Amino acid sequence: MHGDYDLVANNIPIFFIQDAIKFPDIVHSIKPEPHNEIPQATAAHDTFWDFVVNNPETAHMIMWLMSDRAIPRSFRMMEGFGVNTFRLVNAEGKARFVKFHWKPLLGTHSLTWDEAQKLSGKDPDFHRRDLWDAINLGDYPEFELGVQILEEEDEFAFDFDILDPTKFWPEEQVPVQIIGKMTLNQNQDNFFAETEQAAFHPGHVVPGIDFSNDPLLQGRLFSYLDTQLLRLGGPNFHEIPINRSVSPVNNNQREGFHRMSIDKGAVSYSANSLRANAPEPDSAQGYKHYAEKVEGRKTRKRNDSFNDHYRQATLFWNSLSQPEKRHIIKAFHFEVGHVKDKVVRQRVVDMYNQVDGQLAAQIAMGIGVNPPQNAGGSGETASSPAVSQENTIKVATTRKVAILIENGFDLNDVDQVTTHLGSVGIHSDIISKNQGMVTSADGQQIEAVKSYAISSSAMYDALYIPGGKKSTDQLMMHKDAKTFVDDAFIHAKTIGAVNSGVDLLMTSDIKQITQADTNTEDKVVTDLGIITVKNTNDLSSFSHELIDNIAQHRHWARENIDGKMSG
Repeated sequence: MHGDYDLVANNIPIFFIQDAIKFPDIVHSIKPEPHNEIPQATAAHDTFWDFVVNNPETAHMIMWLMSDRAIPRSFRMMEGFGVNTFRLVNAEGKARFVKFHWKPLLGTHSLTWDEAQKLSGKDPDFHRRDLWDAINLGDYPEFELGVQILEEEDEFAFDFDILDPTKFWPEEQVPVQIIGKMTLNQNQDNFFAETEQAAFHPGHVVPGIDFSNDPLLQGRLFSYLDTQLLRLGGPNFHEIPINRSVSPVNNNQREGFHRMSIDKGAVSYSANSLRANAPEPDSAQGYKHYAEKVEGRKTRKRNDSFNDHYRQATLFWNSLSQPEKRHIIKAFHFEVGHVKDKVVRQRVVDMYNQVDGQLAAQIAMGIGVNPPQNAGGSGETASSPAVSQENTIKVATTRKVAILIENGFDLNDVDQVTTHLGSVGIHSDIISKNQGMVTSADGQQIEAVKSYAISSSAMYDALYIPGGKKSTDQLMMHKDAKTFVDDAFIHAKTIGAVNSGVDLLMTSDIKQITQADTNTEDKVVTDLGIITVKNTNDLSSFSHELIDNIAQHRHWARENIDGKMSG
């Protein structure tokens, strides 16, 4: 081994700014406003959106930020992007441009806006807990490592600057080639020591990987080092156990604050004769920077090719499904709706009219300002299907199902379905009014691991209501149980109910959905992710249908029923 490479990645492939010198500005704008330290942990306020409208290079990133991509269902279900453009250099010294990608084998999936808001109150540690629990259960998250590679001579072959960090390389034009896989198979023993103290730095590279002239990357190369020096107390942060190279390090760099290694001998410099010049640099295996020939004037000025701020934002918009577009509009309504300055709100609409006229008009409709007088747009007509989460991997494995029961439930209905769910790696939680033992109609007991007080539909991928008339009658009297069902419906999740459990759906806000009744006998009825069956003891067909629908993640067509939108 020749060292440790730090691939510092985001779950969005681009960034807000083109010039690293603007890092302090973007960070200050998004922080709480200084006069009252409000709002915390949100971009929904005046100073951030004032920065946006005065820096149009943010247009593309804001589109991603307002999209479902910004609210992942799980850390296990989001892509990772190196963002910046690097170089790969082979043994012959030939260099190629490269972007790095992590592709989750569970697909790329998101929460709804309303779920994210509910989870922030019910379980602000939802994502961290989800990852921890999955690893402990043996549902090891897996991510394939992919690369997009461009020949140096093709640097100017595109209608965008490939070194512009506010642009991505559409996968249809530059395919992602899978070259490896990462499996997260162990949790940390101590969060502070192993996670909080982890110090990543884009300048930590190994032979074969080098930098490009991406201006944002050039700034990160010194700013990250400065950050770690300040954050972790001095120049030896790389010797903290979690940051220590697994490859042996042998050099004459000594002393400094928080030194953790004990060096022997009198020599601490190079070149030297007292130790025969040891340790001597390895001329064969040591790191060598790529030799790039540069001609021309060196000035602090962005190339004109960086001035196109809107066409890729339009490409992103063009690439989305109708549900994804609806969610972006709702996100703009929430974020910009919190801006007090009406001039800034109007400028947001005018700015996004340069992306898409209909988008701008829809934004204006929800935030109390004027729609554009003339519909605009960037003129971009292309799309990138890889951008849309509608085209991602869809599997049911590791999903979580909530099962609502009370005393008098049908144990057969629970056992059959949970067995089928477990056989494909789906987990289920029994939820009742109170935690503790719940008694079935035939006197058997199972444990409700959660109550409504500590759970929410937002924590689960699907909902199942088994039969048992006494249980169903009690559920119909519980406001929390009905809210659980209604939220699952509004958030477009798969809902299954069998036998008398179907009666609970009939009393909920689920409307315009065909459900099983006494006339359908033992036939499974499926409509927009609602799976029901009555008068049956054999739930095999029902279970298979339930699993197939859970794998779809959401059933977005339901958002239009009675005008309901999850946002």
